[in-house]
Amino acid sequence: MKKSSKSYQIALAAISCAFAAGALTLGSYVDVLLGAAYVVALIALMVPLAENFVWGDALCYLATLFLTFLFCGFSFLYLVPFAVFFGLHPLANYLQKRFVKKKPLFFVIEAVKAAWFDLSMWLSFRLVFVPVFGLTEAFWYPFAEKYFFLVLFLGGTVFFALYDALVFYAQRCVNAVLRRIRK
Repeated sequence: MKKSSKSYQIALAAISCAFAAGALTLGSYVDVLLGAAYVVALIALMVPLAENFVWGDALCYLATLFLTFLFCGFSFLYLVPFAVFFGLHPLANYLQKRFVKKKPLFFVIEAVKAAWFDLSMWLSFRLVFVPVFGLTEAFWYPFAEKYFFLVLFLGGTVFFALYDALVFYAQRCVNAVLRRIRK
């Protein structure tokens, strides 16, 4: 198989950047769609990785953040979870799958990624979810505030294990779709 041209790499990264920035912009204007926007942007960032374009994915991530920041009227609060964790997670999974071959090291890296997820959720909760979405008015907020770290580190770690498995599966699906399109 011949090597992909630079123009193909740039075009693929640009298309995935456009989808990711569009989804995040829409999600920042319509609060109900913010979670779906993160998922669409996450899948869009997987496209360059399906073709092994690591630099294309990294530049696509940075361009997505920049364009969304511009399109959202210089508001960074909606981008904090994506910038801190969700945008970098596909790249971390790709590098883990490519370079980690031993099981004990795989589990160590999974533990580090789970801690990274928990810390990013803590930051997102403090910066975004409470002040922007007004969660102090929710009926469950006093319980969550009282047992915050227990809920975050136990529940967040269990959620991350499921989420990480789904992201690995989504990357395999994106790889299969691009292989089929390429034929």
